[in-house]
Amino acid sequence: MATLDLPDELYERLRARARQQNRSLPDEVAALLEHAPEGADLSAAGALEQIRKNRYHYPEGVEVPDSTTLLREDRER
Repeated sequence: MATLDLPDELYERLRARARQQNRSLPDEVAALLEHAPEGADLSAAGALEQIRKNRYHYPEGVEVPDSTTLLREDRER
């Protein structure tokens, strides 16, 4: 059986998820990989690219509020 060398934080998250799903750790890893989209890039760079593609963008012509203005308005409430 192969082993995974994961950072402790990631390992704990995976272990907690497996526990929630009533699965063993290897079964949880297999389930996650089986449900990954076909041809998905599972690398860190691929994950970042997906985040960039899916993040919110203001529609064309909409003026994006300045963060300083938003903070000032929030403090004045």
